[in-house]
Amino acid sequence: MFSWRAMKQHFIEMRGYIAFMTILFLAGIFVGASNASLEQMISGQIAGLQEMSRQIDESSNPGLMMFLLIFFNNAIKSLLVMYLGVFFGVVPLFFILINGMVLGYLFANNPQPTIDLFTLITRGILPHGIIEIPAIIIAGAYGLRFGVLTFKGVGALFRRDGRFGRVYEAFAVRTVPLMVWLTVALLLAAVIESTVTVWLLSTAFK
Repeated sequence: MFSWRAMKQHFIEMRGYIAFMTILFLAGIFVGASNASLEQMISGQIAGLQEMSRQIDESSNPGLMMFLLIFFNNAIKSLLVMYLGVFFGVVPLFFILINGMVLGYLFANNPQPTIDLFTLITRGILPHGIIEIPAIIIAGAYGLRFGVLTFKGVGALFRRDGRFGRVYEAFAVRTVPLMVWLTVALLLAAVIESTVTVWLLSTAFK
């Protein structure tokens, strides 16, 4: 159940959901980058990032604190998004869209004006984002699938179709190895972000 081959096969079965969430994430980036009026709505997310940065700066071991905050923040949110998708898929849809919008807003309003946007993306986002972003999108895709199954489950209740419970249970079981894989991926992303990304950004100021 935990084999990569089995996970790969399930990703193929989930490709429609993953593609949809990828498009939604890209749409969020576009909206966030092109609509300055969204600043007030996104400000809450930005404030959260600023608070995280403040906690890191004030800690006795910034490197370790950065790793722990990034990992637990991303891992907990991703798992919550996946399983809270059971509430008709609303949470994963908003989560993916808002994350895309925040990223797009940061692209359009470069938080590091001393370095150009290309450097910010290639050194500040891609090293860890190449792992973190797909992991978040996949978590959202599975959350959306849970939501779709909930809709179908409601319909099955009206039809008094008791067989649907087994479909729901089978999908829930498949998310267990995914939860492990996502945690490992986000752990690796947090290590890269707290070490490699920090080093690459520091060299950009020299």
